[in-house]
Amino acid sequence: MEQRILGKTGRNVSIVGLGTWQLGADWGNVDPAQAQAVLAASVDAGVNFFDTADVYGDGKSEQAIGKFLADNPGLDVTVATKMGRRVDQKPENYTLANFRQWVDRSRKNLGTDTLDLVQLHCPPTPVYSNAEVYDALDTLVSEGAIRNYGVSVERTDEALEAIRHGGTASVQIILNAFRLKPLDEVLPAAKAANVGIIARVPLASGLLSGKYTKETAFAENDHRNYNRNGDSFDVGETFSGVDYELGLKAVAEFEQLVPSGASTAQAAIAWIAAQDGVTTVIPGARNVEQAAANAAAASVSLGGEFDAGVRWIYDHYFREAIHPRW
Repeated sequence: MEQRILGKTGRNVSIVGLGTWQLGADWGNVDPAQAQAVLAASVDAGVNFFDTADVYGDGKSEQAIGKFLADNPGLDVTVATKMGRRVDQKPENYTLANFRQWVDRSRKNLGTDTLDLVQLHCPPTPVYSNAEVYDALDTLVSEGAIRNYGVSVERTDEALEAIRHGGTASVQIILNAFRLKPLDEVLPAAKAANVGIIARVPLASGLLSGKYTKETAFAENDHRNYNRNGDSFDVGETFSGVDYELGLKAVAEFEQLVPSGASTAQAAIAWIAAQDGVTTVIPGARNVEQAAANAAAASVSLGGEFDAGVRWIYDHYFREAIHPRW
């Protein structure tokens, strides 16, 4: 699989990675053996970048990755984790003391002395412009607890602020066919500053898989059920913030663009990977088949008509509601 350098980390990562939120059981229950199989299938398909967080299943996702790496020593896999959502979301909680505590927990879960990449996990907006926060992160690098740090953001203005700080190695942001605003300023700014872009929620929480209908039911403990109105966290994380039924209509249009031989999900992932400035795309996978299919998106070729169609769908269905908000 094609690899690209992940910003200031200097690490080569696959253009399709693996998001592992679902391995923490926040998308319904996940069997531990199945989680290991998903990780193995991804690596077998050329994936060498895993994204996780300390709150995914309260550490279960990190632990699953840690077990996989311990059972498969020597693999060239970069693991990015996140921190900051284990406390009340107040800027004053983003301190060096807390960072050390959270990083130590992640190091234990992942079974490593030094974390490859730690990202602030969608913190309160003022955190992105707080110089003391970046000083604290620099301290963790100097102490050898982490190699690099980045941010995960909800909004483009947060991404642009983080990019201005010299130590920021990467920005993780929602980017998919239903969320195009990052193309305007964030991707060009990141490229100019040598900041990697990790595109998350590439399938709009599964909408862009083309597998859902009005009758689709999600488990009670699946965020696509309990957070559809933003009751638990930013609604932009669930179906990219778009209305579910409107999203289904847009997917029907999107499916008309998909080239022969590719699935709807593969086309959605391939389109993101083709955007100038994107380093890696991190779809999730609940089973081996999904993991292999997602990785195969790296070899899907799309033409200019496809790109034009994506932009028409966004303008027609979502721009008015989505563009000003995130």
